[in-house]
Amino acid sequence: MDLERLEEALAALGEPAYRARQVWEWAARGAGNYGEMTNVPAGLRRVLADEVPFSTLAVETATEARDGTVKVLFRTRDGHPLEAVLMRYRDGRRSVCLSSQSGCPLTCTFCATGQMRFGRNLTVSEILDQALHFRRLGPLTHAVFMGMGEPMMNLDAVVAAARHLPDLGIGLRRVAVSTVGWLPGLRRFVDEVTEPIRLALSLHAPDDALRSQLMPVNDRYPIADVLAECERYHALRRRRVFVEYVMLAGVNDRVEQAMALARLLDPRIYKVNLIPYNPTGAYAGSSRKAIDAFRAVLEEAGLPATVRLTRGRDIAAACGQLAAKRAA
Repeated sequence: MDLERLEEALAALGEPAYRARQVWEWAARGAGNYGEMTNVPAGLRRVLADEVPFSTLAVETATEARDGTVKVLFRTRDGHPLEAVLMRYRDGRRSVCLSSQSGCPLTCTFCATGQMRFGRNLTVSEILDQALHFRRLGPLTHAVFMGMGEPMMNLDAVVAAARHLPDLGIGLRRVAVSTVGWLPGLRRFVDEVTEPIRLALSLHAPDDALRSQLMPVNDRYPIADVLAECERYHALRRRRVFVEYVMLAGVNDRVEQAMALARLLDPRIYKVNLIPYNPTGAYAGSSRKAIDAFRAVLEEAGLPATVRLTRGRDIAAACGQLAAKRAA
């Protein structure tokens, strides 16, 4: 829902300011259309349906995985594709993975999104409408900006959208923003965002040489500079930084690389999420034995580490697989 357009339309109709709040409250609670908003006059609901589209996104396809994960391919009104994912867990968590761009310009070699054509940054409303779509399917508990795009390249829209998420039932302590280390946005995030939004760093290598092979952005913003900003975040917020580390067979999963990672990261500041690689055609994923050995090295060094539960792999909805392709 384009909240600015809504406010402008209501003002032009001479409606009181509280009408926008009424409409938003219904949308945030999961209403599917203006017709459900029973405390808004029926005539006004009909006008709004004509003047302000209920969503800025069109649903192109929706696919459900065997584990209950739902992936939706949306299209913006000017034709740009994007995907978002709802992850359902047995403990009751319902987490949405939101996109901040159509495609991504940073071309990480292991990520399907990086191989598709970059479109543009998404607007606040386009980001929020992803979450609203899934809210209409049921309650939500968590949100992660780990879908398509680099959130720190679209920071203003990401943060503005995040600030609306508590109205959908997602407290800001349960919102995480991931970055590959785009320093201009990361510095602003550290300096300007005072809400308790969590920070996640996509690292994927313990040294600059390998990280630059996997993630070209590292040539511009090397590991030491990125970690310095993460550590400044921790110093200011007293909150851990989550490190995302995708496990690639024979590339970054050796025991000596785990030892190097343990030396690199302060266990008081970082927690590592080891991510089994979800196939996109570029690499082979590490074996469970290799992942367990890697984790054991980190934990022996006192660095907290978990292995992420893979969700939605069978519908290409898992981490690194979003590519805005139609379901077969």
